[in-house]
Amino acid sequence: MTLRGGGRPRLRDQAHPLDAEDIGRPSDPVVAPSAGPPTNGWNGRGRPIRNGSTGSRFGLIRFLVFVVVLAALVLTALLTVLRPLFADAVISWAADNPSALSVPFVADMVRSDLGDKLTQAPSDDPLQRDFVVADGDTAGAIASKLASEGYLRDPRAFVFLVTEQKLSSQLKAGTFLLRRNMTPQQLVEGLLNAPVTTVVVQLREGLRLEQVTTKLETLPLEMNVADFYKEATSPPQALLSDYPWLKLPQGASLEGFLAPATYTVAPDVTPDALIRMMLDAFYRQIGPDRMTVPKARGMTFYQVLTLASLVEKEAVIDAERPLIAGVYQNRLNHKMLLNADPSVYYGHDTIELKKLALEQWTNYSFWSPLGTRLDGVQFPPELAGYQTYVNRGLMPGPICTPTAASIDAALQPDTKTGYLYFVAKNDGSHEHAFARTLAEHEANLTKYGYR
Repeated sequence: MTLRGGGRPRLRDQAHPLDAEDIGRPSDPVVAPSAGPPTNGWNGRGRPIRNGSTGSRFGLIRFLVFVVVLAALVLTALLTVLRPLFADAVISWAADNPSALSVPFVADMVRSDLGDKLTQAPSDDPLQRDFVVADGDTAGAIASKLASEGYLRDPRAFVFLVTEQKLSSQLKAGTFLLRRNMTPQQLVEGLLNAPVTTVVVQLREGLRLEQVTTKLETLPLEMNVADFYKEATSPPQALLSDYPWLKLPQGASLEGFLAPATYTVAPDVTPDALIRMMLDAFYRQIGPDRMTVPKARGMTFYQVLTLASLVEKEAVIDAERPLIAGVYQNRLNHKMLLNADPSVYYGHDTIELKKLALEQWTNYSFWSPLGTRLDGVQFPPELAGYQTYVNRGLMPGPICTPTAASIDAALQPDTKTGYLYFVAKNDGSHEHAFARTLAEHEANLTKYGYR
């Protein structure tokens, strides 16, 4: 070794070129590497060993995890954005292909879309109406008809229930009684039953309330007829609120408003439902124009109806209705007694009917002549207004339900003729003889066999 002044020996592994004198010297012996990996992952020179294959696997796994997470995020985003479009497409497809409702996820989407349309009635209308299912009508055709007639808010609700319950093959043709306050499920059940045996209620013109009640008592109805009479004589506020055009005086009954018509009802029709049918029929027959009485007439519609009920019981020939209305109006204008026979019969029958059980009314003879002087018939205070041979003015209310023709006559009575009296000709012609003076009237009484 060559010593240099003040210097240190140089190590051969330092990072600098060899000295000239080192050239040609034998090199350090080479130590062969051990067969196994160095302990603790370090080589003999203090550097970490990197395993190339292990790192590659870890990288691949991390990449796959990233791809899966990314795909999940993309799928979630797509479902969030596209779900409404997908649902709409499925619902539209199911509407055109009801058999698709057998697929659970399709049924769930349609059920969710229908919401309360599947469970709630479209109306609170309790009236029963005929609904016809024709031969060959499918569930879809029936549903469309139900919706168009106000029984369904959405025709799909009916199709959904029928399909879900596998009832399509059980739907039959026929005439059924349905109500608009039925839920879709109740409609399905109603149309599965055999067509209902209906009851026909025929009410002719000129009947008083007790005659209508008596008619119901003779029919195969399940209702308590006494409940019908109670509601008709003391209509509840809920009913009056639904028919504001009635405008009844305090405590008045529905006398005069139970329309003559033919009603087809189910045996289990309720009193309230039947009364509403009659009021609806009255409104259709008479119309709002007649109920809007001109001020010049000097009467309310209820008073016009009362006068018309007298005309209804007196007149047979339509041409005479304005003349008879004119007689009564002229007598009212002159503050004369009306001397109206039908009003006295009404009061008398009312007294007699109170003595009988409702079931006995079927044997009672309504509107029969009393066989005595009418001015001598006594009435209690609550009926005194109907004794028109004693008390002046119009009766308190109608004595029957008049027709539109009688109401028209009461709205426009023929007063120009000046007639104050009339009497039936008693010759089978159903005509009346009219008179302006008492002398003329007495002559007519003699002429037609009353004297």
